[in-house]
Amino acid sequence: MTGPARTIALIGATSGLGRAAADQLAKQGHNLILVGRDPQRALRLAEQLPGAVVIGADVSTSAGVDRAASQIGDAADHLDALVNNAGVMMPARQTTSEGAELNFAVHHLAPYSMTSKLLPLLARGAGRVVNVNSEGHRAPLFGGGAVRIDVDDLDGSHGYDPFVAYSRTKLANLLFTSELQRHLDAVGSPLRALTAHPGYSHTNLQGATGRKLGDALMSAVTRIVATDADFGARQTLYATSVDLPGNTFVGPRFGQVGRTQPVRRSRAAHNATTAAALWELSEQLTATKFPL
Repeated sequence: MTGPARTIALIGATSGLGRAAADQLAKQGHNLILVGRDPQRALRLAEQLPGAVVIGADVSTSAGVDRAASQIGDAADHLDALVNNAGVMMPARQTTSEGAELNFAVHHLAPYSMTSKLLPLLARGAGRVVNVNSEGHRAPLFGGGAVRIDVDDLDGSHGYDPFVAYSRTKLANLLFTSELQRHLDAVGSPLRALTAHPGYSHTNLQGATGRKLGDALMSAVTRIVATDADFGARQTLYATSVDLPGNTFVGPRFGQVGRTQPVRRSRAAHNATTAAALWELSEQLTATKFPL
């Protein structure tokens, strides 16, 4: 490993990109605090990475976020990086026990709340936040059309499509990242907020929406063009470790493949007005204010 060991909290670490990132970070000798929803996978992860602190928590709910944040605080006096990696793709509209649509809860509300609660730990080490995103923030995989945030229908209650829901919540995550960096800059904080997307990597999310035609097409595409999870995780590790400006979006140079570097995001992801409105709504929905 080059450089000193860092303390990194990785949310969504028990499968897919998160697990690949955890394995690579462990090999580099970093101090890891890993959060996963599935208790059995969390137990296996603890056995296979004995130097890591492994926390079982479902971050789709505020109670799960609170539990994970509290245990992270017990395990570390500071964080050099927080990686918000948890992800879902649901075949039908599902809500959490608190009534939030599941994509929106996991991809946006959880990173918003977790980052807010852990910001004091990050500030002690002048750390960074890395939100794992997706090229899907541009448009649904099937159906096309540019994605936009509807602040009056954040939970997809006015007609649900799994691909649209996924895309919108990934766009929300990008807007949150840019608005967080704006707030950090406004108070002169050295903390940095970044996003990274893996390209198109084979994980447990593909082919699991429950739509037979869509899943068949996705599975076929995955077999032909998908990279492996290690390649996808490389983008996250780059954003976590390389000296980059705040609000950088990291991904493969050619969208799905190529060297890792800063890349462009969609036009909608630059909408500062929507980002500010989403921030205010997130404060209300989570009853959480950032300590800035």
